[in-house]
Amino acid sequence: METAFAILAEPSRRAMLQLLAASERTVGEIERQLDLPQPSVSKHLRVLREAGIIDQRTEGTAKYNTLRRDDLEQRFPGLLDAVLNSAAVPA
Repeated sequence: METAFAILAEPSRRAMLQLLAASERTVGEIERQLDLPQPSVSKHLRVLREAGIIDQRTEGTAKYNTLRRDDLEQRFPGLLDAVLNSAAVPA
């Protein structure tokens, strides 16, 4: 299993976290916002979910993703803010 640092070092994952820090997003919203193919988005979200960095809930056919900000801050104080400040999301 990858460490939290290795997981967060991946640029696409950092961009996804930047989006999720603003609000809950579906896979499709992330796909469109970052202009990434759906299989790639799903793979990155799975890695983030398995690492405990995000939560995912299903509503109908949509999967909603939420950043676990409080849990991350408790486990790694200051890390999330550093990652979010370093991520650049296209406008």
